[in-house]
Amino acid sequence: MAEYIPSPYNWVREQVELYETSGGTKGTTLKDTGLPVVIVTHRGNKTGAIRKTPLMRVKQGDTYILVGSQGGAPTDPAWVQNLRADPHIELRDETIVRPMRVREVKDAEERGHLWLLAVAAYPPYADYQARTKRQIPIFVAEP
Repeated sequence: MAEYIPSPYNWVREQVELYETSGGTKGTTLKDTGLPVVIVTHRGNKTGAIRKTPLMRVKQGDTYILVGSQGGAPTDPAWVQNLRADPHIELRDETIVRPMRVREVKDAEERGHLWLLAVAAYPPYADYQARTKRQIPIFVAEP
């Protein structure tokens, strides 16, 4: 089994730890916003290590929309490269944990629809896109 390497960011590491040690009953929202998050477990594309990333919960039916915003930073978050390299993830949504497969959304029409869902779930995404020149990547996670 691959080694788990916690995030170098304190708030991410603490959120993942609280979420998981509580069995998905605590730490399920982004800081004090009250907005729900999921934990995405993926494999590092350079190290092969297990990584865990809290992301905003954006759902459409049984699928989840994963948004690589990184607050509008000029580069994609590291997890985006990890998913591009290995689309197999485990997604924890509160007490439910299941394996999923992701695909990056390239089709403009599908992307536009999913982007509207993402912004409705977490309005700051619109500001993040306005802040950066890159197109914020969107992935769909499916069972």
